[in-house]
Amino acid sequence: MIKYFDDTTENVLSSLEETQKQFWNIARVTGEFLYTLIKAEGSKNVLEIGTSNGYSGIWLGKAVKENGGHLTTIEFYDKRLDVAKQNFKTCGVSDVITTLKGSALMHLEYLPDDFEIDFAFVDANKSEYIKYFEFIDKHLKKGGIIACDNVLSHEAKCKPFIDAINSNPNYENVVIGLPAGLSLARKIRDLK
Repeated sequence: MIKYFDDTTENVLSSLEETQKQFWNIARVTGEFLYTLIKAEGSKNVLEIGTSNGYSGIWLGKAVKENGGHLTTIEFYDKRLDVAKQNFKTCGVSDVITTLKGSALMHLEYLPDDFEIDFAFVDANKSEYIKYFEFIDKHLKKGGIIACDNVLSHEAKCKPFIDAINSNPNYENVVIGLPAGLSLARKIRDLK
């Protein structure tokens, strides 16, 4: 296993990996991939839907911190968000993360018009991916990426989203065979 971070962060990640099924965390290889992708893209304004215990947010937060950016993450459940906040603090990324509690659709609906996103990561209610996409699209800049986890492990629930993104002329989409299936859709134009 490659060591990416300081010992404290690696210990937190290892501990959270033991609770992967309980908290529905992404696989470590998916975290490594997202971290590397965000750094390579130079993404600074990142949105995460589905904070859970903060496992993926640590990967995203470390990348945006190195890029001089910021992560906004949304979680519905209080207890998970409390755990995530502590994990962010322990791993030294709480200064670049804004946590929002509640329904992702509610928060997305009320994003300011000038809220610009370089990169969005979605790992929440699979049947709502299509609705999340409709809101994210309004704020995603040209060249930005929407990454959605579980598109193979929850293929039926994600199908409306995959069909919509594949037929949208503003996007190029690929599904990567990471453990649960990761959709990567780049906004190539901004036609209305």
